[in-house]
Amino acid sequence: MATISARVVAPKALHNHTIIFLHGRGSNGSVFCNELFESEDSSDCSFMDIFPSVKWVFPSATQPYTSCEGDLQWFDMSSVQRPQENGEIQKLGLWRSVTQILQMIKQEADVIGSQNVILAGISQGCATAIFALLVSGMQLGGFIGLCGWLPLADEIQSVMNVPGRVRDVLKMPVLLQHCQDDDVVPVENGNDFRKRLEELGMGIRWECFEQGGHWLNEPRGMDGLVNFIQAVWKGT
Repeated sequence: MATISARVVAPKALHNHTIIFLHGRGSNGSVFCNELFESEDSSDCSFMDIFPSVKWVFPSATQPYTSCEGDLQWFDMSSVQRPQENGEIQKLGLWRSVTQILQMIKQEADVIGSQNVILAGISQGCATAIFALLVSGMQLGGFIGLCGWLPLADEIQSVMNVPGRVRDVLKMPVLLQHCQDDDVVPVENGNDFRKRLEELGMGIRWECFEQGGHWLNEPRGMDGLVNFIQAVWKGT
């Protein structure tokens, strides 16, 4: 199994929090990092301006999506529009990616504490990230999901129903965002994602925007992310 690599952006001030952010299908950590840091809130500020004490980690998937170098995916699948189709082809790659991501989370949590780590993802990165947290039972400071869905939903339900399973992960603050004009992952998938997590017992902060495409809405979506992060880490 290939070793996962990551684009790491060091904090400008004393390191007290870490955000691990997973890219979407067909991208990589470095490209996604550059794109995300171009986003601004309603005060024309970027993440780097607002959170100088945060270490940002952008892991790159290890599985090729196309023949083009740098086009990567977290797991193989038939369609992001219909993510529950052909679940069997998703399992091997998804579990491999989950193992790698959990190792990365543990490394950060060992340094600053799990409550000071937020896991986030967009599109297939969102799907991979939430799957990792649910199957591990790991509770972090919070979870952010953009343009996402819940993969292998039936398998998740089976894992969560194991007798004696630690369910602290369900107490974790969660923010989900989706744009109605997303032409890659339909907003209906995001609504289904929210409902499935609520059925598991999670409290979800759901933000849906008319515009923004397969990305976050600017500036209101960016404002929502900033407010969520600040609320999660208030007093820590």
